[in-house]
Amino acid sequence: MRVLLTGATGYIGSAVLDRLLTAGHQVTALVRSADKAERVRARGADPAIADLSDGDALHDLAAHSDGVIHTASPGDETSATVDEIAVISFLRALRHSDRPFVHTTGVWLHGSGSAISESTPMNAPRLTAWRVPLAKLVRETEGIRTSVIAPAVVYGNGGGLLRLVAAGPRSTGSAPALTMIGSGDQHWATVHVDDLAALYTLALEKAPTGSYFLGASGVNPTAREITEAVSRAVGLSGRVEAEPVVQTLDRLGLLGEALLLDQQASGGTARRVLGWTPEGPSILDDIAHTAF
Repeated sequence: MRVLLTGATGYIGSAVLDRLLTAGHQVTALVRSADKAERVRARGADPAIADLSDGDALHDLAAHSDGVIHTASPGDETSATVDEIAVISFLRALRHSDRPFVHTTGVWLHGSGSAISESTPMNAPRLTAWRVPLAKLVRETEGIRTSVIAPAVVYGNGGGLLRLVAAGPRSTGSAPALTMIGSGDQHWATVHVDDLAALYTLALEKAPTGSYFLGASGVNPTAREITEAVSRAVGLSGRVEAEPVVQTLDRLGLLGEALLLDQQASGGTARRVLGWTPEGPSILDDIAHTAF
C-alpha cells in the first residue's frame, strides 16, 4: 500500500522506513528540508516536504495515502501542540475510510510497574503526560483502523538512549567510573529498533481497530546492568557509580524523571494478536558490540 510515514529520518522512523520498503510498500516520507528529502529518496521513498504543524499539508498527504504511520515528534516544548495538530489532521483525512493509522506514545505513560501490560492504568511522568489524551482520541475515533504503539526504551544500530548513558559524567581519579541514572536499581523495559519497526509494519497491515500494543521485548534489565555494560564498552571495565536522584533530576530534568521509573513489560499482546516475534539481540548483547 501507499504509506505516509512521519519521522522517516529519525531513529525509529528510519528503521520503519526500511521495514516498510522491504515488505513491498510504497512510502511517502514526510520531511522538513530538501537535504532530508534527498536522503529518503536515496533509500527508496518518495519525499514530501512539509512541517508537522502544517495541518492542511498533512491532511492532503494523508487523504492521498492508503494509510499513515506517525513516529515523528519535535522533542521540545512544542511537542504537545504540534502532535495534536498532526494527529487531528490525519484523523480528519482518514475518517470514514477504514484505512489504517498507526500512532506512537511510549511505555513511560504507565509509570512504574513490575508487570506492565496494555491494561495497566496510566500514570505518566510530566515529560509525556500530554500523550495520554491524544492516544485516547486516536483509539476511540470511528471509521479508521487505528492502532497505538507504546515503545519501550529503544536501542540498536548504535542509537537511542544508550548514547545518553555513554555520555554520562565520569568520576575522577585513577579508576574513573561511569555515572548511572539514579541508583541504577530501576528496571528499563527495552526493545530493539528493528523489532519495533517490524511491529509498526504489522500494525499497519493487520491491527484491529482501536488496538494498543506495548513495543517491549520482555527483556527488562536494570539501569545498573545497562550502565555496567556501557562502561565496559567505553573502556571503563564495568565501573559505575550511583547518582543521587536530586542530581539526576538537575542534570536531565523531566527526562531524568522518566528514566528513574522502574518498569518491566512484556509486549505479549502484540505477540498474540499480530504474531510479532522480537528477534534482535538483547540490549546487553547489543551494547557489547557497539562502539560508543
